[in-house]
Amino acid sequence: MAKPTKYAPHICTAVTILALIGIVVGLTTGNTLWIVFLLLPTAIYEAYRTEGKSTKASSLLLVAVLILEAILIIFNVDFNLAEYLGTSERYIGSYLVPLGELTIVGPTVMAILSVILFVRTRGIYTRWLAAVIFITSFAIVYSIDPNVFTDLFKYAVDEGLRRI
Repeated sequence: MAKPTKYAPHICTAVTILALIGIVVGLTTGNTLWIVFLLLPTAIYEAYRTEGKSTKASSLLLVAVLILEAILIIFNVDFNLAEYLGTSERYIGSYLVPLGELTIVGPTVMAILSVILFVRTRGIYTRWLAAVIFITSFAIVYSIDPNVFTDLFKYAVDEGLRRI
């Protein structure tokens, strides 16, 4: 059954503003946790709004990855997934994801999940939330390492052009 939309525009606006505040404060203070914590309401509301099997699973996984990202940042976990797996990239879904520091892989996976949500959902509000999550995922990567952000952005553009 479709979720009510009476307050959805107001809630989407509020969580968008929270995510934007998180981006601004996180980038100006150099503290990524601001971005992560203020994106959490958006991810939780996305999980609430989604209804299909694949979209519900994607949105719940997105919340889990966001929480894991917060834990990794809080405890300053330094773990290179590429070295551990012995490869620089892996397929997640049908998307080739570059591997590296776990704190960078998390927001990369979140960006991919938000694209999946945007493509597979029909609701305007779930698409709105997916777009906010996508943009904020890149802000998280930029906050952690601006150099990796540049490489990841180029990779995303190349991958997008390859799929066209």
